[in-house]
Amino acid sequence: MYWIILVLAGLFEIAWAVGLKYTEGFSRPVPSLLTGTAMVISIVLLAIATKKLPLGTAYAVWTGIGAVGAVTMGIVLFGESAQPLRLLCVGLIVMGILGLKLTSAG
Repeated sequence: MYWIILVLAGLFEIAWAVGLKYTEGFSRPVPSLLTGTAMVISIVLLAIATKKLPLGTAYAVWTGIGAVGAVTMGIVLFGESAQPLRLLCVGLIVMGILGLKLTSAG
């Protein structure tokens, strides 16, 4: 259950990271409100997940999901680079997330 909450927190982290691009420096009210809401939800879910999951693991997984998601969305939505070396690095982050999950109690 707490791993599901952590994954949801990571998904909301992706949402707010992508949302930052659409706020245009928080000058656009609706994207800014949605981005701020996603930030709060993400942090609250992370806090709930840390009730039972180790802090270091939860935080690393949360930021890893956010990083992988932000890179992926940057490629898909904004035409950012998808060079093989960049994708390899993203794959290493995914391996780290899976390694933390597999070696963590909770």
